[in-house]
Amino acid sequence: MARGDLTDAQWAALEPLLPKGKKPGRPPIWTRRQLIDGIRFRVRTGIPWRDMPAEYGPWGRAYDLFRRWQRDGTWHRMFTRLQAQADANDLITWDLNVDSTIVRAHQHAAGARKKGICKRSRPAASPPSRTTMGSDAHAVV
Repeated sequence: MARGDLTDAQWAALEPLLPKGKKPGRPPIWTRRQLIDGIRFRVRTGIPWRDMPAEYGPWGRAYDLFRRWQRDGTWHRMFTRLQAQADANDLITWDLNVDSTIVRAHQHAAGARKKGICKRSRPAASPPSRTTMGSDAHAVV
């Protein structure tokens, strides 16, 4: 087990939340725990999928699992369930503090006058452009 891999207690909490397999037949070579540890390693380190260590299984299999669960909302469901369990056990503190000295609107949102660098690119009343009509015709300005 590598340093960032799931512990047995973490896996015991996560395993019931995983979707059940649908296909009967031969058991997979790579366990879901290995693939999930590989996905977590890749997300934690930011490496390309192809550089994922071989101990976590083939990178393509881990990528397919990651994308499939991302598309069908499995990751989000697991996160909300784990968060609800942690909240029920009082492991999350929901304190929020907003200090008004750091909450500021942009100067344009506050109604500041536009001067200095923030000028219009064109004047408001630009002269009309000359139009060409024919070879001998003159435009009326």
